[in-house]
Amino acid sequence: MNLSLTGKNAVICGSTQGIGLAVAKELSESGATCILLARNEDALKTAVTELPVKEGQEHQYHVADFSDNEQVKMAIDSVVCNHNIHILINNTGGPAAGAIAEAKPPEFELAFRQHLVNNQLLVQAVLPGMKKEGYGRIINIISTSVKIPIANLGVSNTIRAAVAAWAKTLSNETGRYNITVNNVLPGSTKTRRLFSIMEETVKSKAISMEALEKEMTAQIPMKRFGLPEEIANVVAFLASSAASYVNGTSIPVDGGRTGSI
Repeated sequence: MNLSLTGKNAVICGSTQGIGLAVAKELSESGATCILLARNEDALKTAVTELPVKEGQEHQYHVADFSDNEQVKMAIDSVVCNHNIHILINNTGGPAAGAIAEAKPPEFELAFRQHLVNNQLLVQAVLPGMKKEGYGRIINIISTSVKIPIANLGVSNTIRAAVAAWAKTLSNETGRYNITVNNVLPGSTKTRRLFSIMEETVKSKAISMEALEKEMTAQIPMKRFGLPEEIANVVAFLASSAASYVNGTSIPVDGGRTGSI
């Protein structure tokens, strides 16, 4: 099975921490040249130095705040001026927790721009290069909420589902060019976002963090939270030629928690 990404160029969004950084490390370990996109330049500089270069890669970064669509477009346009991109990892921090009945319209609008609109801008920029190369992997890091909505994540559930539908539609159009589009659905994974959501829950339920973690892991067949590296392993497979016939699907990586087949 060929999992090598040597000679491939990958753009990884939200890549200074958590799942995004783990993905960048795994793709570069497999030989890809990684171009990181995030808003914090200091964190980007640090992240680039942490990436393996055993294939002589020259990893890069571009600053882009994903709350600003124009800034994202400028960043990716600059990237594709100098590189044909083979792999695009769409990964952006999720909306704040909260009941959907209490969400304000601007919250939906902001999340739509941060996720779906940015994904569209990024894809439109990289597709010509993928078609030219005859190889493309578009991988969206979303959430298991596209299978079963998660309580108290109203805006996130809504936007994640929209991204999943967008991805499936896109996969139908790009498959003929050897460009696949897939979604990876992390479950409860040890990231800053998970612990932020847990902190909000602790406040609302007036329980301890330890009790909440015990309650949450009890619902996971593997009885633990996932690690960012475990998500990255699945992403690396989907990015490789070994996954050439995997297209238009959503793959939960959640320790078995999602209650659907």
